[in-house]
Amino acid sequence: MIHQSSVIHPKAIIGKNTIIEPFVHIAADVVIGDNCWIGAHVSIMDGSRIGDGCRVFPGAVIGAIPQDLKFGGEKSVVIIGNNVTVREYCTINRGTKDLMRTEIKDNCLLMAYVHVAHDCIIGNNCVLANNVTLAGHIEIGDYAILGGLTAVHQFVKIGEHVMIGGASKVRKDVPPFVKAARDPLAYVGVNSIGLNRRGFTSEQITAIQDVYRLLYVKETNVQKGIELVKDKLDDSPEKERILEFIDSSKRGLMKGFRFN
Repeated sequence: MIHQSSVIHPKAIIGKNTIIEPFVHIAADVVIGDNCWIGAHVSIMDGSRIGDGCRVFPGAVIGAIPQDLKFGGEKSVVIIGNNVTVREYCTINRGTKDLMRTEIKDNCLLMAYVHVAHDCIIGNNCVLANNVTLAGHIEIGDYAILGGLTAVHQFVKIGEHVMIGGASKVRKDVPPFVKAARDPLAYVGVNSIGLNRRGFTSEQITAIQDVYRLLYVKETNVQKGIELVKDKLDDSPEKERILEFIDSSKRGLMKGFRFN
């Protein structure tokens, strides 16, 4: 059902059983999947690709050009997966020549006033709480949760199964499976409750805790901690994933926990 007050370009592709509420504007180069709901006063601009079962709440703007002075008008896209919820007044910009896309994968929740800048890649099953702000070129792994008012610096990587406390300033990379909070942002433990809810065994969680005990809890630098992890801990997929993340980090890791 498309409300008669909405403006839908005839070249836009709208899936089956998708509802378009009043005063929506949808541009020509737009694809929206089946069984979606698009709330009132939403703007969906050229280059937007939205999957099945998505909900976009009033006032959201999807597919606006990047807020990047280097943007040269390239034909880039925003890709939104299936079963994604975009709440009120979110803004999601399309990519630049770096990646040519901004992508939000399946089953994500973006709460009100979230901003996702150009060339960000957000994994599956992520939650970005109210007023989270992502600068450009940010990568977020699956099942990450970012608390409200969190601001993330450009080019930062956030690993999978991470929980970041509200009002955090994320300037450095955050490795997988951890909780992060304080100012400046620091490691405050393994996200054991979240991991348990997602089916990780107690043995897997213990293996992750062992890695971060050497990396962050003992009084040592990260490079020394990496050497200890490689030498002293048994191999596991979780250990290898953490080391892989650290090895690929370009901005460096957030700090370890300190009591002072």
